[in-house]
Amino acid sequence: MKKQNFYLLFTLIFLLIIPVNGIKAEEGLKVFISVDMEGVAGVATRDHVVTGGQDYHMAREWTTQEANAAIKGALEAGATEIVVNDSHGSMRNIIADKLNPAARLITGSPKPLGMMQGIDETFDAAIFIGYHARAGSIDGVLDHTYSSASVYSLRVNGMEVGESELNAILASYYNVPVVMIAGDHTLCKQVEDFLGENIVTTEVKKGIGRTAAKTLVPSEAQKKIKENTRIALEKLNEIEPFELDPPYTFEVDFLYSNQAAAAELVPGVSRAAPRTVEYTQDDFIEGFRLFRALLSIARN
Repeated sequence: MKKQNFYLLFTLIFLLIIPVNGIKAEEGLKVFISVDMEGVAGVATRDHVVTGGQDYHMAREWTTQEANAAIKGALEAGATEIVVNDSHGSMRNIIADKLNPAARLITGSPKPLGMMQGIDETFDAAIFIGYHARAGSIDGVLDHTYSSASVYSLRVNGMEVGESELNAILASYYNVPVVMIAGDHTLCKQVEDFLGENIVTTEVKKGIGRTAAKTLVPSEAQKKIKENTRIALEKLNEIEPFELDPPYTFEVDFLYSNQAAAAELVPGVSRAAPRTVEYTQDDFIEGFRLFRALLSIARN
């Protein structure tokens, strides 16, 4: 074979192998993983998810291992950079020295973007682990929306959303698609209805009321999470970020009227009903941060 033909063949082969699932190999695959706790396999009661609860130490182990399962699946799919954000409660639940060292951990609170701290436009995909159904769901294990003590319901542009949907919209702000989510049966159905059938959902348990569940044992759930993470990332080019055009109108139904009264003191926030406030922002991140500020005001 002539030298110039050899170089031509080599160049063609090189160009053909560069694209991997829509990602350029030289750019790598960067994955963001947000890890909550209520949706983890084996978790069913408040004692599992509250610091000081008698079963909290076990739930921390299961949560850490589900994060590790997602990390392993991402690595098998070719991930070159992985960031894990501890997203539950005090946001210091993942056991740092038991997390796969291939990832970097964001821990502690408060954080400006809360459950989505660390996300930006450099990521190729987002994955949600241990997530739960929105407040008021039937058979949603430990269902709530950001705050069990203050939020009855949350709507964005008229659509009811929970943490999964709100965080998916936030990811889309940076043009990052949510490709896989793990939690209970009710959560998976809500996410499929909201984000579409292409998203990969991993059901690890089914609620029996709010504080009981029929659950996979943690080791089986972790196998499913690892496999589904790999599958989701391998079909990344089929999953688009959720599209929602500005302006963004937030409507927050609080549990009590005095919480709404406190929230409406903030400029730009109006009282829509005895327990409801609303506001509109052109920038979703500003709207999201204002929502979190209103929760702080309501809790106090």
